Parts: sequence; structure tokens; C-alpha cells
Amino acid sequence: MRTSMLAASLLALAVASPAALAHKEGDIIVRAGAITVDPHEDSGEVHVGGAAVAGTKATLDSDTQLGLNFAYMVTDHVGIELLAATPFSHDVGTKGLGGLKLGSLKHLPPTLSAVYYPMESASAFQPYVGLGINYTWFFDTELTSEAEDAGFTGLDMKDSWGLAYQVGMDYMLTENIMINGQVRYIDIDTTGTTYAGQTKVDVDVDVDPFVYMVGLGYKF
Repeated sequence: MRTSMLAASLLALAVASPAALAHKEGDIIVRAGAITVDPHEDSGEVHVGGAAVAGTKATLDSDTQLGLNFAYMVTDHVGIELLAATPFSHDVGTKGLGGLKLGSLKHLPPTLSAVYYPMESASAFQPYVGLGINYTWFFDTELTSEAEDAGFTGLDMKDSWGLAYQVGMDYMLTENIMINGQVRYIDIDTTGTTYAGQTKVDVDVDVDPFVYMVGLGYKF
């Protein structure tokens, strides 16, 4: 009898435990980890005084910072999520201009998304997909000394609005603690502008980065 009762109790715990681990309506989730912005830029040709210079392009390198997610579960399957991060820094290079290192910039890409979790609430493994809107703010733009010596002055990058797509997963380690992995594609379009003497030099760049994040989360 005692053996049967113990077995029944263990079975009840095994059945009940996953349900306690899953996301529920009203949950608040905070995630933090390493986040990398990896631009897959598609640059137009550099324009000098309005005329395109054949064979020229702009380039951007990648950067890794601290990433933060804040999510609220509207239902058991649908949440609203905000992506934030410490500022990303990128070097701006060129092709077709003798490999000139033009400058550097910082940006913040806050992104608000609706996310959908298709798994049932009994699963501790919760993959999800999301669609959202991104605003990318460029700031602290600076020319390199190399560019200034070449006669360039000033550097400006236009801010961007665009769609953001993501896939990710949470796996509950305890009732409140999870590991998280996510990948995003963000539509970021900008125009970089500088001057060579009094002549305007500009280039359109589709930055379109993949954004990767791995970290830990806590559910309240």
C-alpha cells in the first residue's frame, strides 16, 4: 500500500512539475546575455556630388554587447517582447576607395515584437517565433584620422525604421530560471553622409543584420 501511494505521489509530481515550469498568462520574463549584431550589408555605390563612383561600396563590421529582453505573456501562447542592449560599435570601411577606413559609429536597435509560443503549457521546452518593429538610432559618428587627412569632414548616419523577424527558444531549468537562445533578422536601411571639401559624399546601405543572443532568463 505504501509503495503504491509513493509511486502515485511521484507520478503526480512528474505530471504536475512540467506544467509549473511553462510560461503562463501574466508572466513577466527578463532575459540577459551576449548579443551579436552581424551586418550583412548590401551597399549602393558611393555618390560624390550626386554622381555614382563605379566599384565603390561601404562596409560595416560586427560587434557583441550585453543584450536584454523584457517580455510579458498576454496569453499562455502570445507575448509582447522588448529587445534592448548596450550600444553597439562598428567601424565603417570602404571598397573601391583604396580601402579607406572612413569612420566609426554607435547604434542602439530597440525592437518591440509580438511572439508566439506554439507548444502546450506542459512543455518545459518552449520554442517561439516573433515579428516586430525596429528603430535603429545611430550616434557618436566619427571620422578616422585617415579620412580627415584625405580631406573628409563630418559623418552622419540616418536613423532607420524596419521590420524584425525572430526565432528562439526557452528551456526551463527550474520553475523560474531558463536558458534562452534567439536569432533575429532586422531590416535596417541607412544613408551615410560626409563631405570632401564642399562636395557632398553619400552612400545608401541596407545593413540587414542577423542578431544572435544566448543567455539566461528569469520568470516572475
